[in-house]
Amino acid sequence: MTLQDKIWLITLIGLALVALTFIFVVAQAGKSAPEPQQVQNRAYALRGWLFLALVALGIGITYATLARFPLPDQHAGALAPQLVKAVGHQWYWELGPTRLKAGVPVEFEVTSADVNHGFAVYDAGNRLVAQTQAMPGFTNRLVHTFAPGKYRVLCLEYCGVVHHGMITEFEVVADANGGRS
Repeated sequence: MTLQDKIWLITLIGLALVALTFIFVVAQAGKSAPEPQQVQNRAYALRGWLFLALVALGIGITYATLARFPLPDQHAGALAPQLVKAVGHQWYWELGPTRLKAGVPVEFEVTSADVNHGFAVYDAGNRLVAQTQAMPGFTNRLVHTFAPGKYRVLCLEYCGVVHHGMITEFEVVADANGGRS
């Protein structure tokens, strides 16, 4: 069952609950009114159950949307066969190596020597491929598998007067057999 099908099912169940509530209210309309204390006790109980249902729904939505969040383990050993160290400086990137194999996962170890920078990789069509933060005193890991081509790294976070000049490039090449390695 796809995520869209699950959401559709949840929506139908919610609509059915709303319809049943309306039917219950209509059925109760002809009966005599209960004592005020009973009404207040029922209201408190209903409020408690609705709060618990809202908390459960929030936890369920959070789990469903963040469970597969694509963040690599920041404290593990090498996560990919190719490793690129990227250090942001005001106002350039120190990046190496700059020639990588296509089809093989690349791990970028991204940090900063001075202020926060946004490490963003763009393809030849100026489409954002991957991004992470470069922060002083902390190393973020970004793992991606590239197709052959030239890629540019730009800073996405304003870091000073020459922020617009923080551009470097790297190249991803196919292996010697003509295919991807």
